[in-house]
Amino acid sequence: MINKGSKLYSVFTGACPKCHEESMYINSNPYQLDETLKMHDKCSHCGTKYRIEPSFFYGSMYVSYAVGVAFAVAAFVISYLFLNSSLITAFIAIVGTLIVCGPIIMRLSRNIWINFFMHFDKSLAKKS
Repeated sequence: MINKGSKLYSVFTGACPKCHEESMYINSNPYQLDETLKMHDKCSHCGTKYRIEPSFFYGSMYVSYAVGVAFAVAAFVISYLFLNSSLITAFIAIVGTLIVCGPIIMRLSRNIWINFFMHFDKSLAKKS
C-alpha cells in the first residue's frame, strides 16, 4: 500500500504534492472529458499554487510520451506474448489501450511532472 508522504501517493491519487490532503483536480473522474485537465488554482489546505508558471504543464507532454509508451508496451506484451494473438490484433490492442487510457495517461503525466518540482512537507499535512 502506498502511504501519504510518498511521491507515489501524490502521483497515483492526484493529491496536492505538498500536503497530500486534497485532489489537485476539480473532478476526480478522469473520464469526464471536458474536465479531465481542469485543476484548482491552489490547494485549499496548504495554499500551494499548482501552476508554478503560465505554461508549466507543457513539460508533462514529454512525460506523457513515456507513460504512453509504457502502456503500449504493456498492451503488446499482454496481447501478443501472453494471449498469443496475431500482430494485427496486438496493434489493435495497443491503439485501444491508448484511446481508453488516454485520460488516465494525461493525469498521471501531470502528476509525475508536478512531483518533479514539489516535495511533501510533513508540517503541512493534517495530524491524524
